[in-house]
Amino acid sequence: MAKKPSIPKGTRDFGPVEMARRDYIFDTIREVFKLYGYSPIETPAMENLSSLLGKYGEEGDRLLFKVLNSGDAFSKIEPKMLKDSSSLSLKVCEKGLRYDLTVPFARFVVQHQNKLVFPFKRYQIQPVWRADRPQRGRYREFYQCDVDVIGSDSLLNELELVQITDSVFSTLDLEVVIKINNRKVLLGIAEVIGHPDKLIDITIAIDKIDKIGLAEVKKELFARGIESAAIEMIEPILKLQGTTQEKIEAMRPILANSIIGLQGLDELFTLFRYIKLSKIGQETELDLSLARGLNYYTGAIFEVKAKDAQMGSICGGGRYDDLTGIFGLPGVSGVGISFGADRIYDVLLALDKFPEKAQASTQVLFANFGEKEQEYIIPILMELREAGVVAEIYTIDAKLKKQFDYATKRQIPYMAIAGENEMTNRTVNLKDLNSGVQKTLLIDELIEFFKGIKK
Repeated sequence: MAKKPSIPKGTRDFGPVEMARRDYIFDTIREVFKLYGYSPIETPAMENLSSLLGKYGEEGDRLLFKVLNSGDAFSKIEPKMLKDSSSLSLKVCEKGLRYDLTVPFARFVVQHQNKLVFPFKRYQIQPVWRADRPQRGRYREFYQCDVDVIGSDSLLNELELVQITDSVFSTLDLEVVIKINNRKVLLGIAEVIGHPDKLIDITIAIDKIDKIGLAEVKKELFARGIESAAIEMIEPILKLQGTTQEKIEAMRPILANSIIGLQGLDELFTLFRYIKLSKIGQETELDLSLARGLNYYTGAIFEVKAKDAQMGSICGGGRYDDLTGIFGLPGVSGVGISFGADRIYDVLLALDKFPEKAQASTQVLFANFGEKEQEYIIPILMELREAGVVAEIYTIDAKLKKQFDYATKRQIPYMAIAGENEMTNRTVNLKDLNSGVQKTLLIDELIEFFKGIKK
C-alpha cells in the first residue's frame, strides 16, 4: 500500500470550513484597516537574502528559510566549505522566504519612494515563513496582517494603532490586554546599569520573561555578560506594580541620568494620555518587561494577549526610526503593528467565538429531479445569486435522501424542492433542515425570504 502523502511540520491544510472562518478574520481586519485610511500592497514571497539578513538579530537570521539557487548551485563549492553550513548556505542561496512583512515593506518604500505620498499608510495580509520548532501556536508558515505608517514620527500614529487594535478585537468579540512599552526606556535602563552596549542582549533575555520566568531571565542575563549588581538593578523594574502614572513616576528617578530614557517616559506619558481621551474599550497596560526581540524597534512597542486563552502574543509591533536606512533612505521613521491571523484563529476556535456565518457559505441547495426541473430551477438560481444569496443545485438526478444527506453533511441550512406541482404553480417548497419546518413560497417570496436572512 502506497504511503499516505503528508505536509511539512509547522504547516497546515485548510478545508472549506476553516477557510470560511479565516476569511471572517481577514475580512474583519481588512475592513478596520480601510476604515483608518490604509491602502493595500503585496510583496513577493521571496526576497533577496541580502535584504533579510541582519535585520532580525542572531535568532531571526537562524530562522530564515533560504532558497537554493537554480541550476547547479554546488558547482563551485569546494570540499572544505561543506564543514561550515552558514557560509555554505550563503554561497548557494541568494534568496530567502520573507520572515515578516515589515522588512519587505521598508524595501518596498525605498524602491518605490518616488511614487509614494508620505506619510504612506499601508496594510498587507500575506503569509510569512520561519524555520522554527513547530508547537502549539507556533507555525513555520503563517499569515500576518500588518498595518504601518511611514514618514511621520507623530505619536498620533501610535494612538491610531492602539485604536485599530481595540476595534479589531472588539469586533471579533475577544477580550485582550494591549501591553505597551518603549525601547528608549529599555535603552535608558541599559545606560544606567552601565551596559549601553548590551541593549540587544538585555531585550532578548527579558523578552522571554513570560515564557521562562524571572529566575531564568536572570540566568540568561548573567550568561550574556551582565554582572549580578546590574541584574539586581533590573529586577525591581521588571517587578514594578501600580497604575501607568505610578510606574512612569517611579521610573523617572531611576532614569534621571539617561536623556533617552526620560524621552521614552515622556512618549509613554503622552501616548497613554491620548489613549485615555480615546476611551479605548480593551485593557491597556504599561509593561516595563515588554521588550520585543527584533533589533529594528527604536520607540513605542506593542504586544497583545488574549485574556481568556492560553496563547502567546496574538498581535505585536512598534516604531522603527531608520529601517529604510539599511536600504539607502535614512531618517524615515515608521511605526506598525502585526496581527497573527493563525493564533487569532486558534483563540477564536478555543473560545467558540466564530459566528454562525463563518461556519458555512451555501444558504440553500435545490434538489434535482431531472431535466425539466433543472430548466425550472436554473433561472431561480440566477435570481437568488443576483440578490446576493449563495445558492446551489445538486448536479445529479439522484434519490432525494442522498441529496438531503449531502446538504446535511455540508451544513447547508435550507433545501429547496421543485416538482410537478411547484412548477405548475410557479412556487418552491423550502425546508429548514435544522427545524424541519417546510413551507411553499412563490419565487419572489423565496428571494425576499433569503434577502431578509442576509440582513
